[in-house]
Amino acid sequence: MLYHFFEYIEKYYNLPGARLFQYITFRAAFAIILSLTISLIFGGRIIKILKNMQIGETVRELGLDGQKAKEGTPTMGGIIIIMAILIPCLLLANLTNVYIWLMVFTTIWLGLIGGADDYIKVFKKNKEGLSGRTKVFGQIVLGLIVSIVMLNSNDVVIRMTSEDAKAGNYNIVKEYQIPLPQVNDITRLTDMAYVKTTLTNVPFFKNNNFDYKYLVQFLGDNTDLWLSIIFTLIVIFIVTAVSNAANLTDGIDGLAAGTSAVIAATLGVFAYVSGNTITADYLNIFYIPNSSELVVFSACFLGACIGFLWHNSYPARVFMGDTGSLTIGGIIAVLAIVLRKELLIPVLCGIFVAENLSVVLQVSYFKYTKKKYGEGRRILKMSPLHHHFQKSGMHEAKIATRFWIIGILLAIVSIITLKVR
Repeated sequence: MLYHFFEYIEKYYNLPGARLFQYITFRAAFAIILSLTISLIFGGRIIKILKNMQIGETVRELGLDGQKAKEGTPTMGGIIIIMAILIPCLLLANLTNVYIWLMVFTTIWLGLIGGADDYIKVFKKNKEGLSGRTKVFGQIVLGLIVSIVMLNSNDVVIRMTSEDAKAGNYNIVKEYQIPLPQVNDITRLTDMAYVKTTLTNVPFFKNNNFDYKYLVQFLGDNTDLWLSIIFTLIVIFIVTAVSNAANLTDGIDGLAAGTSAVIAATLGVFAYVSGNTITADYLNIFYIPNSSELVVFSACFLGACIGFLWHNSYPARVFMGDTGSLTIGGIIAVLAIVLRKELLIPVLCGIFVAENLSVVLQVSYFKYTKKKYGEGRRILKMSPLHHHFQKSGMHEAKIATRFWIIGILLAIVSIITLKVR
């Protein structure tokens, strides 16, 4: 809202300083400050309200050190994260941008699903919360909406030369000319096109890209229909997997919030380079028109995670609950998808992947050994992975800190892959 207000002021009244709000970097910096302020100031008040409403965590006995001390700690703290994302975003972002509205919808939608789950657990005294099917259905709906917008909106495009667009038989939305330096620094006009496509960035492949149509091109007729189906299923899988993985990671104080902050910062870098024509050309990645606005959203997300960490670091004063964990996982997934960096998720979100795999392997091995030997055996002392280290005697604050460090290393590797041809 402030973005549009100052845009109007600058246009009609030429007010000094109003142009600042047109700069992505200024609004992103302002967004982090505002998001942090909201988390720190209003977060404390929300925690008091949750305490007064006796919205406390019910802890299951798992034999972990310090577990019972967490009994009664306020949950549903994800409200703080959602508020600290949405308020700065609505104030500072360009609200005509399709990517911003996708992210706002993602935040609200998964916040409602996670909130309903926490509400049932706390107020209805039902430890199971929402049924797994209901949560997955909500994630599927989100994946459907994201894929439909990605496939059909004329505002969701990438830039390539007209020659490449026609050679690849891509759906051209707009053609224009720009000056590009050629051999011996001679500049000439080059025909460019905005195209709707399922191309995505991935290192180690030719030209740093991969097109999902390669998965269906052998089908011949109705390739477009099959491409839409395959792409939609992939988006749904990514949204569901990352959202649930973030939920599993939220098991010890500060782990999910700190890890998500690192990922948010990295996605902000991706948004900046993808939305900057010079940087995108230099790195040989797609220039995605208007995606730079996601730098502002990523800044809101980063500020919200760091601000929440103030309250959630050991010993936690509040837990995010499914209200927060499902939401941050979904935000990460959708951000990666719209920035066409979803194939980097296994690296960037390596902590989430490890936590998810630890559960899958533990359960699978237990069932296999029970069927084969008559008794179930375990690979880990306990899953998810962070509980294995707790069972091994490591303090949860040390576990969280070391996982953050690994997350930073994975983020650096993810950024480095932008230069891998």
